[in-house]
Amino acid sequence: MVAPAVGPEKFTVVSLFSGAMGLDLGLERTGRFATLAVVEVDPAACETIRINHRKGLLASPKLRVYQEDIRKLDPYAVLADLGLAPGEVDLLAGGPPCQTFSSAGKRGSIQDTRGSLIWEFLRFVNALRPKFFLMENVRGLMSAAIRHRPIKERPENGGPPLEPDEEPGSVLRLFLQDIDEEYRLDIFEVNAVNYGAPQLRERVLFIGNRFNVRVDLPPPTHVSPWEYEELARENPLFPPSVRPWRTLRDALAGLQETDPVLLDFSPRKKKYLELVPPGGNWRSLPPEVAKESMGKAFHAKGGRAGWWRRLSYDLPSPTLVTLPNHASTALCHPEHTRALTLREYARIQEFPDEWEFAGRPVEQYRQVGNAVPVRLGQVAGEAIAEALDLVYREGLRPLGGAHPRLRKVYLKAHVRTRRWYRQGEALLWQEGQENEEARYSPARKVVEEEEVACEC
Repeated sequence: MVAPAVGPEKFTVVSLFSGAMGLDLGLERTGRFATLAVVEVDPAACETIRINHRKGLLASPKLRVYQEDIRKLDPYAVLADLGLAPGEVDLLAGGPPCQTFSSAGKRGSIQDTRGSLIWEFLRFVNALRPKFFLMENVRGLMSAAIRHRPIKERPENGGPPLEPDEEPGSVLRLFLQDIDEEYRLDIFEVNAVNYGAPQLRERVLFIGNRFNVRVDLPPPTHVSPWEYEELARENPLFPPSVRPWRTLRDALAGLQETDPVLLDFSPRKKKYLELVPPGGNWRSLPPEVAKESMGKAFHAKGGRAGWWRRLSYDLPSPTLVTLPNHASTALCHPEHTRALTLREYARIQEFPDEWEFAGRPVEQYRQVGNAVPVRLGQVAGEAIAEALDLVYREGLRPLGGAHPRLRKVYLKAHVRTRRWYRQGEALLWQEGQENEEARYSPARKVVEEEEVACEC
C-alpha cells in the first residue's frame, strides 16, 4: 500500500501585479501560504513590500522583489532564480490592472494597454504551469468586449450589428481559448461585503488548476442588517455563522491617529460638503446649490451617487477609489468635513495597522485603493488550500489533455444601490433608525451556477 503524499508546511506563491499585497496578505492570513516572489512595476509599491518584509510581516524569510514591467520579464528566469521547474509552484496569484474593464467611466477593453495585461498573467500561467492559479479582477471583465463600441453607435441606437469582437463577453471567450487545455477553471462573482469586509466591492475570482479538482468558495457569511433581522425572525435556528454586514464603524473602531496621511478636499469642496449630513450626498443640497456645484453632471442620467457623498457609520464603506477627495466620488468622513485618511482607507481594506505604505501620499492612497480586499484573499486562499491538500494527500497528478474547462458561480455579488431620492425628497440614512425607505434593494439573484462547455 502506497502512503499518501504529504504536502509542504506552506504552499508556495508567486505573486504578479502585487501592489501593496492585499491579495497576498489574505492568502498568508490563512497560515497555509508563503510568498516566494512578487512582480510589481510601481517603485513605491515595491518599497512598501520591502519595508514590511524587513519588519517580518510576510511568511517567507527570503522574498524576491522584481521591480519590473511584467511585459519585459522572462517567467523562466523567475523560475530559475527560485530554483524551481515548471509545475512546481503551488499557486500563481495576482490582480492585473482592471480599470479598463470597469463599468465606471469609459471602457477601453483590451485596446487599452492595461486590459492586455491579463494576457501577461496568462503568459506566466503557461510558462510556470502552477498547480493552481488565482486571478482577481472587476466583475466587468465578465461582460467586456475585445473592441468597445460607444453606446451611441450600437444597434439599439441605429448603428450596424455588433461584430464578434464587439460582443459582450468576447474578452473572456478569447482568454479561455488561450489558457492551456490542461486547466480547469472555476469563476466566482463575489462581493467582499458578503464575506465580512466593511466595504461594498464587487469582484470576480478566477481559480484554475491542472488536476480537474472542483474548487468551491463558501456561501456568503454576511447579509444586510434587514436580511439578518428577517432570517432571525423567520428561523431562530438559522446558521450562527451568518452575521450582519460589517460597517464603517466596525472598520474604524479604536483607530487613533496623531499625524495622519490625508489628501483632503479643497476649501471649495468643503463648502458644499459642510451642507451634507451623514449618509447623504448631493441630493441633500438645495437644488440651486447642487446645480452650481455639479455643473453639467447635475443633468446626467446616472452615476451621480458619489457626488458630495458623506459616509455613514452604520453602513459598509462604498468601494474605495484611488483618491478619496474627488467631488464625484467623494469619501467624506461621517463626522468631520474631511476625506478619509490613509489609515482609515487601510482599515477598510483590512490591512494590518502595522503595515506601512511607502511613497508620496498620492502613491500611498493609490496602493490601498487598488488593492484586493485582504478578506477576499483569505476566503479564496482557504478554498485553494483545501484543494491543494487533496492534491497532495491523494497524490494526484495533472491529467493532461482537455477536461472540463469552465464553471461560473454567481455568489450574490451585485448589491443593488441604496435609495437616495424618492418623490422629490432626499432619503437620508439616519443612524440608529429603521431607514425603511433608504435601504439597499434586495438582491435579485443570490446563487447561480453554470457549467460552460469549451468553445475552443
